Amino acid sequence: MELKELIAKDLLKIKAVFFRPEEPFIWASGIKSPVYCDNRLTLTAPEVRTDVEKGLAELVKEYYPEAEVLMGTSTAGIAHAAITAHLLDMPMGYVRSGAKDHGRQNQIEGRLEKGEKVVVVEDLISTGGSVIEVVNVLREAGAEVLGVVSIFTYGMQKGLDRLKEADVKNVSLTDFDHIAEVAAQEGYIKPEDIKKLIAFRNNPSDESWIGA
Repeated sequence: MELKELIAKDLLKIKAVFFRPEEPFIWASGIKSPVYCDNRLTLTAPEVRTDVEKGLAELVKEYYPEAEVLMGTSTAGIAHAAITAHLLDMPMGYVRSGAKDHGRQNQIEGRLEKGEKVVVVEDLISTGGSVIEVVNVLREAGAEVLGVVSIFTYGMQKGLDRLKEADVKNVSLTDFDHIAEVAAQEGYIKPEDIKKLIAFRNNPSDESWIGA
């Protein structure tokens, strides 16, 4: 079984990615979504966690063989960066969402030398905004950011455009299309729901897929 399909099955099984096209979730932004994502649930499912961390380690080795340190995004990427770094016998740290207001007022936690080759570990990429902020902090600190590894990406056009504009490469364990396909195959959703899901992914602000 290929990695994208394996991780898709894993995330669906533990409802880390959960589809509900008949009764959409409402995001904080007000957007109605047929999908709910909480990849933190992988941490409490040891078998799935093993697949995820081994998978992330494989992505780092395959796509970023020059990597010298892993940096997790705060807070969801920290545990994944730590476990993946342990498997690869590499140093790790993480980037806070803002600088501390006490102590040394760090925003980057862990030792990072100028010029070090860094891979960012993220759990989920939608519009790409938060991971790009992390990359920018690392670049400003003098790191050479090789790219990002993530568990799941929506593949939203806004996110793809933002990553390209910021010159940030991302490689994900699985993506929206694979998960939708596996969800239909395994009976989590009806095959005809795939069109609704893709319509949402292509334009989240257009709600015409609801009830279609």
